Amino acid sequence: MIDIKDLRERPEVYVMNMKKKGKDSSLVSEILEIDKEWRKLKKKDDDLRAERNKISKQINFAKKEKKDFSLLLRKAKQIPLRLKRNEEKVKKLYESLQKKLYDIPNLMQEDVPKGNSDKENLVRKEIGKIPNFSFRVRNHVELLESLDLVDFDASAEVAGNGFYYLKGDLGLLNRALINFAIDFMKKKGYVYVEPPLMMRKKVAMAKGDFTAFEEALYKIEKEDLYMIPTAEDVILGMLSDKTIKEEKLPLKFFGYSMCFRKEIGSHGINEKGLWRTHQFNKIEQFIFCKPEDSWKHYKELKKNSEEIMKKLGLAYRWIECCTGDLGDWKSKSEDIEVWRPTINDYGEMMSLSNCTDYQARDLNIRGVNNNGERYVLHTLNNTALATSRMMVAIVENYQQKDGSIKVPRVLIPYMNGKKVIGKRR
Repeated sequence: MIDIKDLRERPEVYVMNMKKKGKDSSLVSEILEIDKEWRKLKKKDDDLRAERNKISKQINFAKKEKKDFSLLLRKAKQIPLRLKRNEEKVKKLYESLQKKLYDIPNLMQEDVPKGNSDKENLVRKEIGKIPNFSFRVRNHVELLESLDLVDFDASAEVAGNGFYYLKGDLGLLNRALINFAIDFMKKKGYVYVEPPLMMRKKVAMAKGDFTAFEEALYKIEKEDLYMIPTAEDVILGMLSDKTIKEEKLPLKFFGYSMCFRKEIGSHGINEKGLWRTHQFNKIEQFIFCKPEDSWKHYKELKKNSEEIMKKLGLAYRWIECCTGDLGDWKSKSEDIEVWRPTINDYGEMMSLSNCTDYQARDLNIRGVNNNGERYVLHTLNNTALATSRMMVAIVENYQQKDGSIKVPRVLIPYMNGKKVIGKRR
């Protein structure tokens, strides 16, 4: 969430930020009123405790002087009840304040383009050569089923729509992409992490906009646990309540995990295939850094994704999220979209975000300099690759006239030298 101290000092900045996002900015003044009352009652708490201590000293003095302290004793007996009543009010106000603070979005960068929805996101640049086919292009489902490399019908019987069986060389291609991405990120100096596949609500809430996320998360019944939708969430939680010495920053991680999402609502599982599924494999990049360095690392994460796309030989474009489409926990975000010849359009492949100090504040993740000064770290994340969508892009862009699929050159060593995926024998 945002820094309440900054909101007190610069309310006009947050009002303007909410207006840019098309949100009701009156929430800012509402929060400040609650905050004012909370601080007033909090001071009353402190005053009551001070009064209790003062009376206690007066009683002790009266005892020593053998004076009557019955009036002081009556006052002392009233304070715990007054304190309890006030503390209940303080607690109630604090909970209300914290809940409303989650509805205040992170401050956006000034250069975030204005817009009301994803339809107004800006195309920043297009890279790579779009393939020109001399034969009828088939979608990945048709190709993979004809090669007996996937079984969507069996998985639907076993687990329902949105799951899949990968068979033969397609399963090996999935593993090849994982190993390729792991090697790529290790060479960049990032630390490899295999995280838990479940997380507590506290961690999920720190990600931002939990109400929206909860609809997409798989909840473990009778447990304070959710299946993770991405390794990003649990890598964030890995440093909860930690203070990192400045000389150790930045901390750069990349995590491989299975991910689980309900994908309900407007983006539901509405088509057969691998593009949108309930379960998928993903490798995520994550950086914890000093506030002054976060935009430098934003560019670094962006460069990593471009290198991956170029190595795989896929045409792609950069999309910048506009104010109306930007997640409330993000200060700035861009997506890589890959070319899909079967729809004659681009589809989202990777998502880059700078969340500044919004996420780390909730989990008390801080840095400390040589002077002992502490500050909230900045967090950034970016997809390295999601194998299911990347396989769709490879299958559709590298398909051959005879129905086989060329293996991108960079993946051939990870496929034990295999250059073409054909029908299983």
